[in-house]
Amino acid sequence: MYFGFVESLKGVSRESKNAIIAEIKPYSPIHGDLLKGRRVEDILNAYERAGAAAISYITAKEFKGDFETLRKITELTELPVLRKDFIRDILEVERSADAGVSALLLIARHLKDKTAEFVDSCFEHGIEPIVEVHRPEDLVYVKNARVVLINNRDIDQMEKDGGNTSVTAGIAGKIEGYKISGSGIATVEDLTFVLKYVDAALIGTAFMMAEDTESFVRAFVEARG
Repeated sequence: MYFGFVESLKGVSRESKNAIIAEIKPYSPIHGDLLKGRRVEDILNAYERAGAAAISYITAKEFKGDFETLRKITELTELPVLRKDFIRDILEVERSADAGVSALLLIARHLKDKTAEFVDSCFEHGIEPIVEVHRPEDLVYVKNARVVLINNRDIDQMEKDGGNTSVTAGIAGKIEGYKISGSGIATVEDLTFVLKYVDAALIGTAFMMAEDTESFVRAFVEARG
């Protein structure tokens, strides 16, 4: 059982569409404010109409996210929701489950040997642990995870490295289970490249900066490689 998150992504793929996790990202350390005065629910609705398979939201204060908005999103959508944050306290697993999320991001580089404990706790609370890796040396911590997100950026650089989709190409073959590529995917060409190696893609900044959100996201959902 995948608690609905992966099933939604796979369901979209069976319809010959791309499995896209669309992120509601309030702020970028590089680009600044991404909401531009828009309501979260309007962005969410655009993502839903465009065919996104799941929603991601960053609660980390570094990205000007907050927990109450996360709760609001889970209440407003029937799509599975991924919570992203710099999770270091295992109590955040239960807190995330109580907020109604379907999945929680766990950064292997930060949790290291504790990753397996956090993964198991997610399973116990009925949410899918998404273990994030960036370097080959992170892979030792993903052994009990069913879903792995390859971050094309170095998370500790706070977007200053720009992101490079070749990171996905370099380590995807060493990962078992369901694979997601995230960060640095700005164009349909970037998407079709990473989907040669992974099952799904998580996209935030490019979607948030698009002039016509719905049309832009739909182009990614429906693009064929």
